[in-house]
Amino acid sequence: MALPLEGVTVLDLTTVMAGPYCTMVLGDMGADIIKVENFPEGDGSRRFEPKVNGESYCFAVLNRNKKSIGINMKDPRGREIFMKLAAKADIITENFRPGVVKKLGIDYDTVSQFNPGVIYASMSGFGQTGPYGHKGGFDIVAQGMSGIMMMTGAPGGRPAKVGIAMNDIASGVTALYSILGAYIGKLRHGKGQYVETSLLEAGLAWTHWESGAFFGGGEEPLATGTRHRRSTPYQAYKTQDGYVTVGANNNKLWTNFCNITCNKPEWLTDPRFKDLPSRLKNIDALEVEIEKVFATASTAHWVEKLDAAQVPGGPVYTYSQILGDPHIKARNMVVEYDHPKIGRMKSLGIPVKSSGELTSIRSAAPWLGQHSEETVRSLDYRDAEISALFAEGVLYDKYRTAGSASS
Repeated sequence: MALPLEGVTVLDLTTVMAGPYCTMVLGDMGADIIKVENFPEGDGSRRFEPKVNGESYCFAVLNRNKKSIGINMKDPRGREIFMKLAAKADIITENFRPGVVKKLGIDYDTVSQFNPGVIYASMSGFGQTGPYGHKGGFDIVAQGMSGIMMMTGAPGGRPAKVGIAMNDIASGVTALYSILGAYIGKLRHGKGQYVETSLLEAGLAWTHWESGAFFGGGEEPLATGTRHRRSTPYQAYKTQDGYVTVGANNNKLWTNFCNITCNKPEWLTDPRFKDLPSRLKNIDALEVEIEKVFATASTAHWVEKLDAAQVPGGPVYTYSQILGDPHIKARNMVVEYDHPKIGRMKSLGIPVKSSGELTSIRSAAPWLGQHSEETVRSLDYRDAEISALFAEGVLYDKYRTAGSASS
């Protein structure tokens, strides 16, 4: 069986996180990803530490299953190479500031004139239209403006950023399903199309419980620490040596939690905790009572007691602890493969398990311009032309030796 996107060509102009995440997954599904980079800097994440043998590890884990071509897009010859690639592309992705691709003459309107079936996806800070459409934007800006920072962290504390680049990843995921939907539409109806999303909208679109409470009851979602807004006990509680999460958020689980986990059957008849509305009203008192019990033993002890009661719960891990957990190893979420410069490297595995061929890590991330020569040669450029393009700064390969291929 072939991977689902085998034979699909993606021309990837994106950098850093949102776009590269999107195209990494397309590559995992079998698409042929040609990453178009400027030089000598390339993708902005190539500068991120740590570096091993001169190559960024952060870039490497996000750009597997891709080829890299270094092109000077401001040179007419570089733009010509891009256009030849664009003519053959099934999908094109970009995350420049709005207006840049039009200025370069490589926007959807231009490309679709000679490749009407192309799926062209743009990711930006605020979208291509609207009052902020001209502005650039980063994850931190989108987290702040989407309201997410005001509902993250400890109650009464300063606004807190989510620990990961949440809006970046949200934008990449949103672009991904938009591209796949548009591609399925093309297969059914024969038409390509333009799709675009933004860091701001993609993150905001994930706030469904909050929007329901706001539209339905005028509730402004504020920071609740680890607490759930609608249910309790559903948070992290302090133990003798750390924290444990508890999800005893329905009557059966609450009963088991009181009787089996905590050996506190009296909580079931305590008027403060007798039903969910009461528990939410007295959530501070409930936390105090639970933590009195949990303070008597270790996190591992309470995880065992929660499991025995069939109440969902688990330890609050550090990153190193989760990556070393036997379950993560059993689920192949840490994988190893060889990088042409870094050498043997570790990366996160693929979170989807499937009964058939769906995803695969087939190659490590490329060095900057690793496939420049290979790519233009596929466009029928000859040796003398290729040598001239490198010599005159139109093409780039970080490790190319004069007059010879390096890949």
